[in-house]
Amino acid sequence: MFSSVREKARKFQHLLTRLDNQPLGKAALVVVLFLDVFILVSIFNGLAQHTGQLTAPNQHIPPLCRAIVIDADWNNTNRLGHLARLVSRHHGNYYVPDERGDKKLQHAVCVPIIRAFKVIRDDEGLARNLGESLKLRQEIHDLRGELERMKGAYDTALLETIARQRQGQANVAALRKETADKTGAMNELARKQRLLETSIEQDSRVRELFALAAGVSGPDRKILRDELRRLNFWYPVKRLGMEMLFLLPLFLVFYLWNSKSITGNRPFQALVSSHLLVVVLIPVFFKLVELVYDVLPRKLLKHVIDILESLKLVAVWHYLLIGVAILTALAMIVLFQKKLFSREKLMQRRIAKSQCHDCGLHLPPDSRYCPGCGAGQYRVCGHCHEPTLVHGKYCLACGQGT
Repeated sequence: MFSSVREKARKFQHLLTRLDNQPLGKAALVVVLFLDVFILVSIFNGLAQHTGQLTAPNQHIPPLCRAIVIDADWNNTNRLGHLARLVSRHHGNYYVPDERGDKKLQHAVCVPIIRAFKVIRDDEGLARNLGESLKLRQEIHDLRGELERMKGAYDTALLETIARQRQGQANVAALRKETADKTGAMNELARKQRLLETSIEQDSRVRELFALAAGVSGPDRKILRDELRRLNFWYPVKRLGMEMLFLLPLFLVFYLWNSKSITGNRPFQALVSSHLLVVVLIPVFFKLVELVYDVLPRKLLKHVIDILESLKLVAVWHYLLIGVAILTALAMIVLFQKKLFSREKLMQRRIAKSQCHDCGLHLPPDSRYCPGCGAGQYRVCGHCHEPTLVHGKYCLACGQGT
């Protein structure tokens, strides 16, 4: 069984690299590789657009609705700050999101909340006031931190003045004055902030959004949470199904084309269709790996790590990663050394390029010995007793395997 699989793989490899039983020329190889890259990019672009028709969890229950309804992050103290950050982030974004058809995708509980937010976000005057409020909050925060640092410096200078009396009095006075100035500036900024935020909260559009946020009931919150869990669980599977609907017709077309080309003895079409078969299998492999990553690491491995952390055995996880890295490296070394860059393949390449079997020096035609290292290039065939290449698989004279 394994020998037949190996033989089929060898034949398919010949289809990828040979044409009319001859190695593929460099110019033709470049053309085929460019075609492979173009088709691969086109497939991934098509996959992105095709799966874009599927409603993602973030589209059905947007982060804003999730924060307000499920997480209940918004309260009377922080809601204005949250709103100001969201609006400022939208207006500072370099890309304008495409929001066509969003209402059809969103959950019914989220629709009025998102609509009320967009009314606020799209009003230039209100958005400007929210941005100014955010700046005032940041300035007050920075001034408060600076005053804390100055207070420490003032206390230190005061202690030094007590110890050395007249020395350091000027420094204490300067620190006292600077502290008073910054305190006055902070109080003025706080006054402006209160006036601005009061006017913002009195706006009917802002009141409507805050009322919607405060009016979400417990059953609505539970319904939305269960819906989000269900979406997060099934979305990777649905996405893979959409991706396979896009990829499998391509695979079938290329497979049938390849089979017909081989049976019909059309080497040029067999070469191209073989490459396209490999190209279409690349995204299939990646999408299956992506599904496994979505299902296993994000759920199972998270629980495993949590258990290891609770048992204070996190080191076991790192040992496992080190072991996997070592095994992967060993497998890659075996693959490169024994399969891709084995001595047998090296000898075949040197024979094809008329190079010395031992040192790789390019040889003049019909050279029996290498002028660089003196290695003999020919030996006597065991079948016909004629000279043949030392590392040739078949005799140059009789064609029998050596």
